[in-house]
Amino acid sequence: MHPAERQTDYRWPLLWAGALVALVGAILLGVAISESEAWAEVAGALGLSFVGWGGLVQSFDAGALALGAQTASAVAGPKALIGGTLVWLAGWGLIAAGIRRAPASGEGPSPAAGAPLYPRLARYRDFYWSTLGAYGGGILLAELALLLLQTVLSSGVPSDLGGAARESSGGLSLPPTIAFAIAFIISMGVAFASGFVGASRAQRLSFPEATIGVFYLGLPVPILLSLMERVPSLQLALGYRLREVTYVAGLIGRPELAYWLVFAALVLALVLGINTGFIAAGSGRVDLRLGFELFVARRHVAVFRPSLLLGALAVLMFGIIPPLIVYFIIRGAEAAVERTRVKSLGLADPLAAASAQHRMKLHEQSPTMMMTALSVGGVGVGVMALIIVLSVMSGFEADLQQKILGTNAHAVVSRYAGDLPDYDKVMTQVKRVPGVVGQTPFIINQVMIASEGNVDGVIIKGIDPKTVGSVTDLPQNILPGGDLGHLEQPAKILPSSAVEDGDKKDAEEEDPIIGKPSKPAKPTVLPGIIIGRELAASLRVVVGDRVNVVSPLGTELGPSGPIPKSRAFRVAGVFYSGMYEYDSKFVYILLKEAQDFFAVKGATGIELKVADIDDARRIANQVVRVLGGYPYRARDWGEMNKNLFSALRLEKLVMGIILSIIIIVAAGLIVATVIMLVLEKRKEISVLKALGVPDGGIVKIFLAEGLQIGVAGGVLGLFSGLAWCLFIEKVGIKLDPEVYYIPALPVRIEPVQTALAVVIAVLVTYLASIYPALKASSVEPVEGLKAE
Repeated sequence: MHPAERQTDYRWPLLWAGALVALVGAILLGVAISESEAWAEVAGALGLSFVGWGGLVQSFDAGALALGAQTASAVAGPKALIGGTLVWLAGWGLIAAGIRRAPASGEGPSPAAGAPLYPRLARYRDFYWSTLGAYGGGILLAELALLLLQTVLSSGVPSDLGGAARESSGGLSLPPTIAFAIAFIISMGVAFASGFVGASRAQRLSFPEATIGVFYLGLPVPILLSLMERVPSLQLALGYRLREVTYVAGLIGRPELAYWLVFAALVLALVLGINTGFIAAGSGRVDLRLGFELFVARRHVAVFRPSLLLGALAVLMFGIIPPLIVYFIIRGAEAAVERTRVKSLGLADPLAAASAQHRMKLHEQSPTMMMTALSVGGVGVGVMALIIVLSVMSGFEADLQQKILGTNAHAVVSRYAGDLPDYDKVMTQVKRVPGVVGQTPFIINQVMIASEGNVDGVIIKGIDPKTVGSVTDLPQNILPGGDLGHLEQPAKILPSSAVEDGDKKDAEEEDPIIGKPSKPAKPTVLPGIIIGRELAASLRVVVGDRVNVVSPLGTELGPSGPIPKSRAFRVAGVFYSGMYEYDSKFVYILLKEAQDFFAVKGATGIELKVADIDDARRIANQVVRVLGGYPYRARDWGEMNKNLFSALRLEKLVMGIILSIIIIVAAGLIVATVIMLVLEKRKEISVLKALGVPDGGIVKIFLAEGLQIGVAGGVLGLFSGLAWCLFIEKVGIKLDPEVYYIPALPVRIEPVQTALAVVIAVLVTYLASIYPALKASSVEPVEGLKAE
């Protein structure tokens, strides 16, 4: 056996026996823990052992917890626990005994003993502790920086700024989403810098150090945050400290998913930093120049050729079939004309004809160029699909948000228990809070509404017609024929034609006693009520008709005992908000009428409208502080509609991930393309390395080639995606408003979302180019030139 060969001897019978014994011990431990009903206590300790924190010590802690949780009736529990632990340890002992160092070879030294080692191997080190500290400490520092900055920026930091940004406590707090964006960018920078420093120190990628650092120091934080959502003790210990973090994570409906997505993004930033550090310092000194490498890369792939870009853009804009048909017609015609010319030239000068035919073959595309075109088109299709789908989903979300905020308030102030009898004083205090632009009191309850045609359960809301328009769009949503002002002046409500005919008929009847027509009595003025269009259709009523509102919660004393409280109203108007749930379940009456009907002194709460809907949560919290805290509370629109908007964001996120698979498929084509370039240019790579180009320079060349494909595809996808979105927005895809409640497919182009699609494409292509670039850098000059 040569000394350089692996000198490890595996005794497979002992290994298999040890694995079997360890499995039996694990089963016995599981049975013992199940009998003690201590899985909740043991799960946390065992979970840490999977990521390397604790290992065997955590397993013993789990056993101690199980022993402490034993009940008096579980007699066999401790015996099974101790026996399982011993069997489990015995199994690992057998596994350890099955791995032994092979005896040293008896052969003498080779003829090359004592010769200088190859410099690349002489400089190699198996492990860099400083690099491990940079990678692991960097990812942990990035996670802690994200949590700390998100909490501080959202909760408030001291500030000397004035205006609406100043809170009553003298601190500056940002909206949660903006605070998260700032904290996320800074933490990504920390992870990138740590990766760059670690790779520069080691002058290589150092995958073992990166793996250990991420698993041992990076994983515990997202695991702890995920367990916090399920373990009550952790929630009590950390929940109130990380409430801003959990709020932002809960915006997509699944906080655990948000934690792991952010962790994946930080790991990606670390990987990018590692790769950049290796490229910059792989030659022993920091070299960030890219002029020569970009020149070589442009000459190799020639991505930015007008014919390629225009052809790919035509495919993205008009589909595959029409541009291909036009392309083949043009190329076929050109080839026929060229062959005719060469044939005619060959009759006069055969040598010139051979030269012309050779030039014609050179103009034909090579397989590598064809794969480059396919890669660019694949990336462009992925970016275009991502932009179009996310823009349409954002359009639906914006339309839904507009309808919800047009009917509901941006924030609601109320008490934890009871009503607001002094709502006038509360409104005076709230008015001084910066950012509040409108407020109106309300009373809300659930009742039944009945007409001569039908009965339905609705939500009745007492409003102030003078101030409700400053908070909601109810005055603008009233259909022609109705008037919100008629709630205060119900005498102006004109009865419907059916009611007028009935009154005239009653007026013409003769009195049964005197036998003469009786004088019509003065009609009773009924209070007004505003109902939704769908509810009006269900009840079969119009403006001026009479409806009865019945409250099952309150009772009145009747001849036969207590009966539900009932009151007659006249329809003063019909509103249409565009939301079926609101148009079929909401009715509005005058605030004073609601106070009398429900015997409420004051109001249920106060609805607020803020200047910035994305800052509604901070303003609502500031309102509570101005009011003195408990018993007042404030809920913003995001909290009141959390489930709906969380589902929309989660759906958009999942759809974006699914559509990103198209870009990943295109990345596979990029890997194949760059590998083919490496095989084609093997001789050129050897020449460059023989001339002194370091490994980092070779990596730069092929990374630049992959990046060019990604940038070209991303730009083409951006232009085509925006063009299709503008086409859908201007021309429109018609929808049935009776079914979808919108006349056309909505489109909303968000700059950050659109830019993110291009960034994803560039990052994926960059990552896909790393492996072929490393393979190119490993080519030795002698291997590429020995066949020449």
